[in-house]
Amino acid sequence: MKEKPSFEQAVLKIALPVTLQSLLQSSFSVIDQVMIGQLGSSSIAGIGLGGKFASLYSVVLGAVASAAGIMISQYLGRKDEKAAGRSFLLNLALSAGLAAVFLLLCMVFGDSIMAVYTKDEEARGLAAEYLRILAVSFLPMAVSSMLTTMLRCMEAAALPLYAGILALVLNTGLNYLLIFGKGMFPEMGVAGAALASVIAQMISCIVIFLFFLHNKKRRGMKPTACREEKISCCQEHSEHQAGIAPQGGMEPSEGLKGQYLKILCPLLVCEFFWSLGENVYTAIYGNIGTDACAAMTMTIPVQTIVIGALSGLSQASGILIGKSLGAGKFEQAYEESKKLMKYGLAASVMLSLALAAVSPFYVKIYNVEPGVQEITRSLLLAIAVIAPVKVLNMILGGGIIRSGGKTKYAMWIDLTGTWIFGVPLGILAAFAWKLPVTPVYFILSLEECVRLGITLVIFRKKIWMESIR
Repeated sequence: MKEKPSFEQAVLKIALPVTLQSLLQSSFSVIDQVMIGQLGSSSIAGIGLGGKFASLYSVVLGAVASAAGIMISQYLGRKDEKAAGRSFLLNLALSAGLAAVFLLLCMVFGDSIMAVYTKDEEARGLAAEYLRILAVSFLPMAVSSMLTTMLRCMEAAALPLYAGILALVLNTGLNYLLIFGKGMFPEMGVAGAALASVIAQMISCIVIFLFFLHNKKRRGMKPTACREEKISCCQEHSEHQAGIAPQGGMEPSEGLKGQYLKILCPLLVCEFFWSLGENVYTAIYGNIGTDACAAMTMTIPVQTIVIGALSGLSQASGILIGKSLGAGKFEQAYEESKKLMKYGLAASVMLSLALAAVSPFYVKIYNVEPGVQEITRSLLLAIAVIAPVKVLNMILGGGIIRSGGKTKYAMWIDLTGTWIFGVPLGILAAFAWKLPVTPVYFILSLEECVRLGITLVIFRKKIWMESIR
């Protein structure tokens, strides 16, 4: 009788702080867009396009964090804190390298990148300006992401939340001062929104780092670099790369880096091409017209909030199921997974109903033409219909299936959904059938249903369950 309450408490302990932090993080773009919304459609489209390319970095960074979470949660599940510490440092180094690459791309090729997204010169110029400034936040984002992943796996998910609250307050205040030029500050518009986000991210990173040091000291946990014997062990990776370990554990001789590559590489491919597909979708909307692009951008805060509200369940799924698998409790992991999916479905349906109810009032926040408001309202209704499927994919494919370390399944599922169904359907709907933006969005979103069907088959076969050794 005690097992169910303890599981519920564990879910809440991780899911609630993660959800709140995700909503706070999402509020960076929400606040930017609502305030920029007072400056007109071109500014809204500009910040949306610049933010969409920046999301490529966020998604790749998320893949690294996901790989880190899989390994760290399983290591902690079997009480191996040294291996967890080594995995943390490896992921931190890779994240910093990715931040440097994306920073260079945005600084040097920002204008050329934005030219792919829209033909509107004003929107393109604003987007490139926003992107160049926002890119400065990539390194603190990388550090914050890895520290947050480690804290969540240590079941200290509330600590990054406090840093998120501080960052929200700073971002809101600085947005008001820098976008509109209040007090002694210059009126910077879109550039002001980007600068506010950069400053808030930097301060948040510092605070999370201090929390991490405090929690590590309290637990007596000392992440250490890889020992020489582990490094030499990684040289055997090529001999085992083609082999698949039997359910219940990877081969003991496989080193940390070999395990890491098997988990990370499919995730990087999966997340990068999924995000690239999302950018193709954005280019489709942008080429339908500026009004369609502005309307879609106006829905991004709502989409982010709806998904963010249930992201905690996805994170909790990966961590808790990963720990059960790491301890070899496979049946327990399977039953807990089914509970988590039921919770996610029920919550997403309620959120969809709420979204449909508030959509007529939400569109009036923005100072845009009535036609753009109407397009936005119809898009919000389409989003409400598809949201429960998106949430189930996030929990099942983004959390549960990945927790066993067999991330190649997640890779093939996402590649199939996005590139075999979503992108071709979107191109046909927009350019061959010449449909308005709302039916284009709904048609290309049908790939979520395809993805969910494939994922459910893999889940029921239990071929995703594995304990990392």
